[in-house]
Amino acid sequence: MGKGRLGVGFIGSGFNARFHLQAFQAVRDADVLGVWSPSAKHAEETAALARRLDVGRAKAFPSIAQLVADPAIDAVWLCGPNFARVANVEEIADTIARGKGELKGIACEKPLARNVAEAKRVAALVTEAGIAHGYLENQAFAPAVTQGRAITWARGASLTGRPYLARAAEEHSGPHTPWFWRGELQGGGVLNDMMCHSALVVRHLLTKPGAPSSSVRPARVTGHIASLKWTRPEYAKRLQQLMGKDVDYAKAPAEDFASVMIEFAAEDGATVLGEATTSWSFVGPGLRLSAELLGPEYSMAWNSLDSGLQLFFSRAVKGKAGEDLVEKQNAEIGLMPVVAGEPAVYGYEAEDRHFVRAFLKGEPPELTFDDGVEVVKLLMTAYMSAEQGKTLEFPPGGLETFVPAVAKGTWKP
Repeated sequence: MGKGRLGVGFIGSGFNARFHLQAFQAVRDADVLGVWSPSAKHAEETAALARRLDVGRAKAFPSIAQLVADPAIDAVWLCGPNFARVANVEEIADTIARGKGELKGIACEKPLARNVAEAKRVAALVTEAGIAHGYLENQAFAPAVTQGRAITWARGASLTGRPYLARAAEEHSGPHTPWFWRGELQGGGVLNDMMCHSALVVRHLLTKPGAPSSSVRPARVTGHIASLKWTRPEYAKRLQQLMGKDVDYAKAPAEDFASVMIEFAAEDGATVLGEATTSWSFVGPGLRLSAELLGPEYSMAWNSLDSGLQLFFSRAVKGKAGEDLVEKQNAEIGLMPVVAGEPAVYGYEAEDRHFVRAFLKGEPPELTFDDGVEVVKLLMTAYMSAEQGKTLEFPPGGLETFVPAVAKGTWKP
């Protein structure tokens, strides 16, 4: 490995980690050199994928401590499941504290944790260990979002006034892996799983490029959650057949739809709004990401399914089910949009380039664990608002110890 390159180790070997590996093909100054997973088989498979993609001579490690202690590993991409987040970071911090390893940075996938107490614990551990930290939020780095935001502010806002409404949504038909569906493991349902994207994106769009996120401060939050599809008896049964006996939405459901309205107080005294929705009950071609930004004389809009490529397959084309056209693909025949280069379109490539360069230069990245903690606070406030059925001032009392009813297994839709 040459000078000026970052040796990266992955903790986690699932769907998200594989997206990052594809994205690292567009990162010129990093090498993926290690993978750890609680499943040795999965770690070996993911390391082999990294080598096959030619993003680094990755090897599987038997423990997080051994991965961190390897002098070739300069930074860690934390892509493991939510329920393992605190334990994973504790092992990293303990290894550093014992003088067994040294890291230039740690980047953590969304959400930072399952609740505010866990998020603060994770942030404190990394800070105490003296490790630079970054919060991975790919949608803020999506080319359509970054370019749309920049042009809208430079041309529209500069001449006619700041934007006053941002919208964002992430919608698909549901996660691939059983633990995502289980409130106690994931920390909730679709709100905790995906609103972390949308809540950050609306604030990002409403923030002037170059200004700190604190210039647009959350003031009031209204949340709503519902189970629209997966608690219907026929779908609860189907879900259990797909995901196993531990996923029982007849007895322990999680929400499959969530919305939040965030009222922000801008530093110029303006009140601006962020409106976000997320769904595991959307049935369309596949994953749909969308964003809008509106101001007095302008607007921008993005929909990831408005791709420039479409295919049509007649009923005679009876191939295997897959995801070769779009993530969370729901059909293989008919008129289908194709999202070419998903790691670029969804922001993974730009995101990974940014964090690699920040860690190499010793500079703070655009998003840190502090941003991750703030997002978790917004998510928990939305859950609290949904449970109480009213708008809450942000931050509300009791947020530090709050655990959603969905995560406790006591929520009844």
